[in-house]
Amino acid sequence: MIKKWNLNNKIYGLALVALMGGIPGVQAQEKPEHPFVSPFDFPLLLSGNFGELRSNHFHGGVDFKTQGVVGKPIRCIADGYISRVTVTPGGYGQAVYITHDNGYTSVYGHLHKFMTEVEQAVVAYQYEHETFAVDLTFGPEQFPLKQGEVFALAGNEGYSFGPHLHMELRRTDTGEYVDPLQFYTDKVKDTTAPRATHIMFYPQAGKGVVAGLSKKKIVSLGNQQAPVTAWGKIAVGIKAYDYMDGTSNNYGVRSVTLLVDSVEVFRSTVDGFLPDENRMINAWTDYEEYATRGSWFMRSQILPGNTWRMLQADEDGGVVTINEERPYAFCYVLEDLYGNRRTYRFQVQGKEQAIERLRKGEHYLAWNQGHVIQQPGMELVIPKGMLYEDVDLNCRVIADSLGISFDYQLHDKPVALHAGCPITIGVRNYPIPDMTKYYVVRKYKGRKASAGGYFEEGFMHANIRELGTYSVALDTVAPRIVPLNQPQWKGGNIRFKIRDAETGIKDYKVYIDGKFVLFKFSSKNAVLSCMHPSRIKRGVKHQMEVLITDYCGNVAREEYQF
Repeated sequence: MIKKWNLNNKIYGLALVALMGGIPGVQAQEKPEHPFVSPFDFPLLLSGNFGELRSNHFHGGVDFKTQGVVGKPIRCIADGYISRVTVTPGGYGQAVYITHDNGYTSVYGHLHKFMTEVEQAVVAYQYEHETFAVDLTFGPEQFPLKQGEVFALAGNEGYSFGPHLHMELRRTDTGEYVDPLQFYTDKVKDTTAPRATHIMFYPQAGKGVVAGLSKKKIVSLGNQQAPVTAWGKIAVGIKAYDYMDGTSNNYGVRSVTLLVDSVEVFRSTVDGFLPDENRMINAWTDYEEYATRGSWFMRSQILPGNTWRMLQADEDGGVVTINEERPYAFCYVLEDLYGNRRTYRFQVQGKEQAIERLRKGEHYLAWNQGHVIQQPGMELVIPKGMLYEDVDLNCRVIADSLGISFDYQLHDKPVALHAGCPITIGVRNYPIPDMTKYYVVRKYKGRKASAGGYFEEGFMHANIRELGTYSVALDTVAPRIVPLNQPQWKGGNIRFKIRDAETGIKDYKVYIDGKFVLFKFSSKNAVLSCMHPSRIKRGVKHQMEVLITDYCGNVAREEYQF
């Protein structure tokens, strides 16, 4: 019989008029068929909700506050078994997956500690394989759980910046992410409606103009401004967040509806998505606005290459035709899971004006076709299905006779691709003969980021997920190791700061007296710390070796005595 923790061991001319209607209220909601109990014994508060907008992905679960501390016991929300456990320096940190008997799998991230038997299995694997990273799967008979049993303690591990529990619900058969909050509306209070701050106007290329121009225009809600005029085909987007009772956090907006002249033209309902749909956040939101300014706008338009099922629109995909010289009445309705609703109304003044004809360049990419972009020494393959809309590339080669390769500007604006697309870049100069030290680099605003890759027959090969400027770089510098708090090492509190300026930390190992000792690397503060100080004998001298490897195979090796 597997032992588990005792249950007693202690989560919105345009004469712009922002008319905010619809007093927030709560609607009765049908109770779900599948019962789940709370993962905690205290009142639930959220620091993050399902579908929040994140870089390249939707937030796949809810974040429950843990009263500002780590170590809160987490209870199994329904009968099932622990089917997977993962440990990573970033991401979820320590995570548990529980497959339930009712067709769902729950996932818990940023954990402080696993239940004892799971912890033992994880540590045994880590020492046997001399690795911190773990991905273990289990069968139903190994770690069965009953509803209400404690299986882990909430924490702050991985890419987490405050104690909380990240909890997901997925359909076991399809892997679809669903909103866990729908099962806890009776336990989380919310009478606060979403609020909007700005509207963005998107004239369609070669088909529309806004205020006489073919570029997008942002307008602040709540400010009286000179009328904004438009002609032809335009789309709009909104910057908005949801809020909840008892917290100062902002959240993603579950439902956004756009009506024009009282006719619904677009609706988004963020209540589920499949793993393959995750990056479609870059098609629904204004990717350029986020990538350049860090600002989230939800477009009320379905781009032709966006197949995310949670978006609904009229036959024009949410694009509005302004072809009469009159006011057009626009209305946004924002709503949360509880039925709290806020309405924003404004007008767009139709005014006939010239629309600049679309001139297609040499590298005009149609969204529904595959493409091969070639420049001297470079080739990029974009298979069909990788673009969300047509893109007219501003492509050029930036030559440098001293560079390892030319710089290739694939486009002058950030454009997200749905998945990795293969690029090859010719190497022109070889500063060193070791080709494992070369990598593909993306250059942006004076910064650079590694895209990895490998060398073969004079070319670097890599996969890229964004159009930008790429080149080949060289990494021959080993990571840097900086010892911390050395006077405390005798007590087992051994820590290092480790960093790599080029391709990043790939692996690390620490040996004390010739034996592997498990250390934990935190990607949020770049600190490496000893996990099991009790395994280090007190009162004797020790010899320690630290090995840190980057993604180009450069190894930093330092020895210490303590």
